[in-house]
Amino acid sequence: MADDPKIGYKIIATVTGVKGKCNAGHKAGDTFEISCHNPAGLCGFFYHDIFPTLSTFQFGGSMPWWEGDTIEVQCPDTMNLVTMKLERFKR
Repeated sequence: MADDPKIGYKIIATVTGVKGKCNAGHKAGDTFEISCHNPAGLCGFFYHDIFPTLSTFQFGGSMPWWEGDTIEVQCPDTMNLVTMKLERFKR
């Protein structure tokens, strides 16, 4: 695997909730550093789904409905919904 060049903001992901049973084993309270270069063990379906949001967030962009440096993202599996908070920090 290629090295993460650690560019843009540092993103810390925290699983805030799981409805049902996550097939990838994610549990509420799991915390890890994630980036556009490092999925950090996040389920591939979830990572693929949030990648556009992650890249905008990591490189300093924003959306009208985002406030500050924390956003919430959700897994595409609505039957076993994983909710995650992303927080960005300047390096």
